[in-house]
Amino acid sequence: MHVEAAQRLADQARRAGVERLAHVSGIGSDAGSSSLYIRKRGEGELAVRAAFADAILIRPAVMFGTDDSFLTAILKLLRQLPIYPMFGRGLTRLQPAYVEDVAEAIAGALDRKDAHAITFEFGGPRGYSYEELLRVIAHEASLKPMFVPVPFAVWRTLAWFAEMLPSPPITRNQVELMQVDTVWSPEMSGFEDLGISPRSVEEILQEILRDQ
Repeated sequence: MHVEAAQRLADQARRAGVERLAHVSGIGSDAGSSSLYIRKRGEGELAVRAAFADAILIRPAVMFGTDDSFLTAILKLLRQLPIYPMFGRGLTRLQPAYVEDVAEAIAGALDRKDAHAITFEFGGPRGYSYEELLRVIAHEASLKPMFVPVPFAVWRTLAWFAEMLPSPPITRNQVELMQVDTVWSPEMSGFEDLGISPRSVEEILQEILRDQ
């Protein structure tokens, strides 16, 4: 998906005379990473650029929305679990981006005539540690769970067993991603360059809570 399929699509787009192409990857993509998932995302970027030299690379932070598998999943678990197991000590840095802001940014990047071979990184208006994000979500939902650190080695073992299930609740790729900071680098082009003011987790979370 991240490499061969992306390269084929980029190659076919070039052959078909497509003028502009955006490839969605993710903050932290690195072809030299020891993580298979992160490495393949980085290799995918290189493969797309090799096939379509002017491709725009889109690197969003973890995305959230009103019916997603991130924010709403955390909210559901916080409601169910009085004791909430954290990934590690909850120190990983996150800067979640609202999915509709990212979609608007992709459209804006494709409209720009000067955006040839640019890499954009999209992070929300605020960075959090993982524990801070959990506490923000719990506070907005008027919940008071106890947060308990769980070593990543334990999560990797649990994920290994979970992957034997038809629909695993957690995978080793997800555990690996939770060990890597995903925050926007000010040195990279981002939302501001496209005139977009990204919406916050708190704002969208209030919309979710009102609709429930």
